[in-house]
Amino acid sequence: MNERLNITPLGPYIGAQVDNVSLVRPLSDAQFEQLYHALLKHQVLFFRNQPVTPHQQRALAARFGDLHIHPVYPHAPDVEEIIVLDTHDDNPPDNDTWHTDVTFIETPPAGAILAAKQLPSTGGDTLWTSGIAAYEALSEPFKKLLAGLQAEHDFTKSFPEFKHRKTPEEHQQWQSAKAKNPPLLHPVIRTHPVSGRQALFVNEGFTTRIVDLSEKESSTLLNFLFSHITKPDFQVRWRWQENDIAIWDNRVTQHYANADYLPQRRIMHRATILGDKPFYREG
Repeated sequence: MNERLNITPLGPYIGAQVDNVSLVRPLSDAQFEQLYHALLKHQVLFFRNQPVTPHQQRALAARFGDLHIHPVYPHAPDVEEIIVLDTHDDNPPDNDTWHTDVTFIETPPAGAILAAKQLPSTGGDTLWTSGIAAYEALSEPFKKLLAGLQAEHDFTKSFPEFKHRKTPEEHQQWQSAKAKNPPLLHPVIRTHPVSGRQALFVNEGFTTRIVDLSEKESSTLLNFLFSHITKPDFQVRWRWQENDIAIWDNRVTQHYANADYLPQRRIMHRATILGDKPFYREG
């Protein structure tokens, strides 16, 4: 039996398509090792025609580590680790901003697995960008400026109270999530715990300020970084087909889900793999 995965890079910095593998069945150790190393290299991997159930998606994600249970998003029936992102006119998307998932916790996710379940006839693409490529494109003096700086990440920046008041139960859930997730600090430059590569680790979805700088300095620097990180040079764009799967390294990437398909409906299932505490180690 041929266990060699076909891995086709989609760009010089980020993204690869993987063929000759089924994610519906448990991966062999040899297949998983290839997938793991491809993920470290390419940062986001794409798979066509993978009709996984929520239980199968959870099992695949659990090969990478413990799973996160989101404090706000709904989940698949009987599988609380699988978030259901069901967006339409009555529930418009809130992820059409550049963001790294769940950086408002002490140990932000190491990765995520996203499965396309129902798609609009056109639109709804997702883009990923490489924090590694963005960091490496900076000048050496600018890298030194950022070294050792810390930034605040806040749950309420992407999940503001006014968006979570549809019902008393939803508002109570939001208040509980806010209380459990106060703002916290992460390094502006993050060292990947496996590869050792450096990446920018601020994102427009959750990062509010750089500490130890004045408000104006922080705002100016963050605005530059948010713009720099999302240059098309560092990106890959995926046009979804039903039952596609994307797996990405959340430690060194950001993504953006286009909200150009309303009033049509788009349903995605996401498993989120817990990571470790971000750190910066001088290279």
